[in-house]
Amino acid sequence: MKHHRNHIDFLTLFAVLTLMMLSLGVVYSASSTFAAAKFGESEHMLESHAIKVAIGLLGMFLAMRFDYHKLQRITKPMLVGAVAILFVTLAVGVVSKGASRWIQVGGFGFQPSEFAKYALLFHLCTLIATKGELIRDLKKGFIPMMVWVGVVTVCVMLQPNFSMGSMIILLSVVLLFVGRARISHIALTFAAALPVILAYMMWAPYRRARVMAFIGGGDSTTTTKNYQLLQGIIGFGNGGIFGVGPGESKQRDFFLPESYGDFVFSIVGEEYGFLGTIFCMVLFMVIMYRGLKIARFANDVFGRNLAIAITCAVTFYALINAGVTLGIFPTTGLPMPFVSYGGSSMIFSATAIGVLLNISSQTDMHPRARQVPVVGSVNAGETALGKVY
Repeated sequence: MKHHRNHIDFLTLFAVLTLMMLSLGVVYSASSTFAAAKFGESEHMLESHAIKVAIGLLGMFLAMRFDYHKLQRITKPMLVGAVAILFVTLAVGVVSKGASRWIQVGGFGFQPSEFAKYALLFHLCTLIATKGELIRDLKKGFIPMMVWVGVVTVCVMLQPNFSMGSMIILLSVVLLFVGRARISHIALTFAAALPVILAYMMWAPYRRARVMAFIGGGDSTTTTKNYQLLQGIIGFGNGGIFGVGPGESKQRDFFLPESYGDFVFSIVGEEYGFLGTIFCMVLFMVIMYRGLKIARFANDVFGRNLAIAITCAVTFYALINAGVTLGIFPTTGLPMPFVSYGGSSMIFSATAIGVLLNISSQTDMHPRARQVPVVGSVNAGETALGKVY
C-alpha cells in the first residue's frame, strides 16, 4: 500500500495570502499623502510595508516546515526571553505619544508585546498539555499559569498599552477555559482583577476621555474627542456599496489620523465599499472556521490548544478592530491583522499562522489519495475502487 503525506490547509493559506496582498494596495493608498508630505515620496511607507510583508511570508513558510511538537521544549525560554525584553522596553524603549512600546534596532522598530503575546499563549498551551487534570487544581495548576499571565500583562500595561494588555487577558482566559480550568477559578480571578483594570483604565485622562466619548456618542460635547472615529465613519459613508475606487480615498488626505494603521479598515470601506469590507471579513471568517476545524482534528492536546490560541489571536483582533472603526467599541490601538501598516503584528501573526498550517499538515482533515492494490489484478498498480480518500 502506498501512503501519501497529508498537506497543509490551503484555504487558510489562501485567506492569509489574500489579506497580505490586499494590504499592499490599501496601505499604499492610505499612506501616500502622509508619506509624500513627511518623506518627500508617496511610496516610502509602501516600500517599508512591503519589506515587512516579505519577512512575514518568510516567517510563515519557515514555521510551516517546523514540527510544532518541538515548540513544547522551547516555550518557557521564549516566554522568559519575552518578559526580559518587556523589562528592557520599559527601561530604554523608544517613547512615542507618551508610551514606551518599541525597541529600535538599527532602522527597524520592534514591538516586544506582540512577541510576548504569542510566547505567553504558546507556553500556556504547553502547561495545559503537560498538567492535564492538574489545571483544575487551584494551587498546582491554575495559579502558576495565572502568574505568567499577570507578569506579562503588568509589563505591557506599564508601557502603557491598555488595549494589548486587555487582549492578552482575554485570550489567556479563553485558552484556560478551553483547557478545562474550573469556571469558578476563572470567575474569581476576573472578579478580583476587574476593579484594578477599571481603575487603571480610568486613571489616565486620555483613556477616560475615550470611554466618555464612546458613551457620549456623537453629540457636540464629544465631537472633538471622537474626531478619528467620526472621520472613519465618513469614509465608510463615502464608499457606499461599491466604493470610490482604489487610490481614490479622500479621508486619507489628512482628514483621518492613522488611516494606514489602526483605521485602515475605514479606507477599505471607502475605496472598496461595503462589498470590500464584507470580502475582507469573510477572509477572517475563513481563518476562524478553518482554524477551529484544525483544532478539532489535531492529534494531541498541545496541537488543539495551539490552533485555538492562534486562531483566536488573529480573528479577535480583526473583529475588534472592525468594531472600533464602526463605533461599536471604544477607540483602541489594536491593528487589523495582515492589513494594517506595522511590522511586528504582520511578522508575528504570519509566523503564528505558519505554526497553524504545520498543525493542519499533521491532522486527518484532508488526507491525500492512497492507492490500494487489488489481489489478482492483471495490471500492477490498478485498483478496483480507484482512488480512496
